[in-house]
Amino acid sequence: MNFKNSSTFLSCIFFIFLPSLITSQTCQKTCGNIPIKYPFGTGTGCGDPRFQPYVICNNQQLSFKTHTGCYPVTSIDYNYQVMYISDPSMSTCACTQPSKGFSLDANAPFSFHDDTVFALLDCSTDSSPIYKSNGGVNSTFPMCDSQGAPVCSLLYSCQAISRLNLPISTCCIYTPVDLGPAFEMDLEKLHCSSYSALYGFSNQELNPQAWKYGVALKYKFNFNNDYPDMCASCEKSNGVCGYGGPYSSFVCNCPSGFNTTNDCFLGSSWSNSFRNVPWQTGILLINALGWFIILVLM
Repeated sequence: MNFKNSSTFLSCIFFIFLPSLITSQTCQKTCGNIPIKYPFGTGTGCGDPRFQPYVICNNQQLSFKTHTGCYPVTSIDYNYQVMYISDPSMSTCACTQPSKGFSLDANAPFSFHDDTVFALLDCSTDSSPIYKSNGGVNSTFPMCDSQGAPVCSLLYSCQAISRLNLPISTCCIYTPVDLGPAFEMDLEKLHCSSYSALYGFSNQELNPQAWKYGVALKYKFNFNNDYPDMCASCEKSNGVCGYGGPYSSFVCNCPSGFNTTNDCFLGSSWSNSFRNVPWQTGILLINALGWFIILVLM
């Protein structure tokens, strides 16, 4: 290959890889139709590292992962810091099916929203630990809310559940605070065949078909629940908050594909390259460098 052909070949190679260098933003701002903002991310190095193992984006489907399964995320309310998920195995007014239950990992940075209500269905009144004998009369443990009877009655009035001819006494309504420090709800151990979860009544308390079925989870940014200033600056500059390095330090992932330690307007890159230059200027410098190499080789 002569010198001219070599320079032409190198020029082609440079322009083939140049677009991927200047246009690939690793951290995306959406997953499917759900906007992604801090503290969540679309992959490793995106968002807050504490949340990355639990909220994942795979094939444009945002999911919440625990040791009991992987559950689709239906929406996120960033103003009130609430994430809503669904469990395909749980029962609703439209259908009833067996389920293993739902649990949160003990170290997960989430807690149940106060509006979340769990209903244990088809529990054995003879062997379930949620019942105890009191002078020969069955009574519920404190884990069952005595004022939840109306919810049980309405759920059991749904056609999908009513055809099973289950007595209301086999239903237990309880709040997440009773699930224990690890938030375990093992239906096999509780001797219940299924469960239902809801987080709203849609102003139709007497119509279980209109209820909002699913689980509402709360999250906090940190101990004081303060939105990180560095992340706010990063997002204002069209960047996405992330982390990197051996200590998972904060980085701002810019549209150019580069990471900076503050924002995309005027920041030092994580690799200390293109220090104190806006990412737009960095792109211009790359283009200029490309043309310079071409002219030298011609």
